[in-house]
Amino acid sequence: MFTGHEVESSSTLEWPEPCRRLTFPEIQRATQNFDESLVIGHGGFGKVYRGTIISEARLLVVAIKRLDSTSNQGDVEFWAEVEMLSKLRHCHLVSLIGYCTDGSERILVYDYMPHGTLEDHLHKLQTPLPWMLRLNICIGAARGLNYLHTGTGIKHGVIHRDVKSSNILLHKTWAAKISDFGLSKVGPTNQQFTHVSTVVKGTFGYLDPDYFSTGRLTRKSDVYAFGVVMFEVLCGKRAVDESLDEDHWGLARWAQESMKEGRLKQIVDPNIRERISTKGLKEFSRLAERCLNSHPKQRPTMAEVMVGLESILVLQEKTSNTLHPASMTIFGRKMPMFLFQSNGEIHGMILCSFTLCFVLDSCSLTDILLHLFLFL
Repeated sequence: MFTGHEVESSSTLEWPEPCRRLTFPEIQRATQNFDESLVIGHGGFGKVYRGTIISEARLLVVAIKRLDSTSNQGDVEFWAEVEMLSKLRHCHLVSLIGYCTDGSERILVYDYMPHGTLEDHLHKLQTPLPWMLRLNICIGAARGLNYLHTGTGIKHGVIHRDVKSSNILLHKTWAAKISDFGLSKVGPTNQQFTHVSTVVKGTFGYLDPDYFSTGRLTRKSDVYAFGVVMFEVLCGKRAVDESLDEDHWGLARWAQESMKEGRLKQIVDPNIRERISTKGLKEFSRLAERCLNSHPKQRPTMAEVMVGLESILVLQEKTSNTLHPASMTIFGRKMPMFLFQSNGEIHGMILCSFTLCFVLDSCSLTDILLHLFLFL
């Protein structure tokens, strides 16, 4: 049906307008009439389909979210998201490409994120994400939230109100993108602790206890939820996890208690435990703990969280380069480290052979590699 069109991810192209109203027949064609084989996710809103939209003789791969008639979310959340994302543009926020209203149909069309959600990889797929990648994902998400909170490019700041790992999408480059603005609230940015009185909404496990008890929503409520996400990334546990202690199914409290008891190293995800520097681990966990402070005013801003994470990344990079350098210098020549990562007698024989070759200055790198393969 689309023969002759070039298929591209929507994020690689400039959409002709910030947010376009699409017809229901266009949505039907894009999803092959909502074919179940194209479903890529489910949420409180409804099903999400992988679809294709034609634009200027090209096919854009997109994610299409269709409101379920039985969903608890409705027109208010739908229009809140359209209004919010029509005004906001940032590399760490998911882009809204279009929307559709037709009778009772409420449909949103976003950039397609081929790597799914952070939740998918941490819990459903149990992908062994490297520590450095986890750090970069946290930094990207923090940058997106900071953009929302500071009101950059708009008159008012935005409180997301539903920060969680399932709302952090991952681009094909693994860049983090904040998504799902149906519960977001707009508030003034000129006062640091201005709150919005509202009916409490959010996701259990990420919900700020102060907001839950008082109904006062502030940007620090997002900071609390982000602290939970940080521990989720560090420990590989869900925000509410039945595998934790019977009295501590909530990850936030469990992680805080574990830190007090000196068991920080033990609660780290085994997939990354040996790759985190001791200092980096302490700094990361302390920052996450500050986000969870029971007093909102004592929590850092997202700008402070972002800067803290970036400094931890620099620290980790320095440690990694020291422990795992890309090359070793012998007699003035740089050799790839993989040549020296064998063990036992073979390691010694190879190293001796290399040293002799360098001393005699009689071998090229090709000759040395040949020596290696002869030994192996």
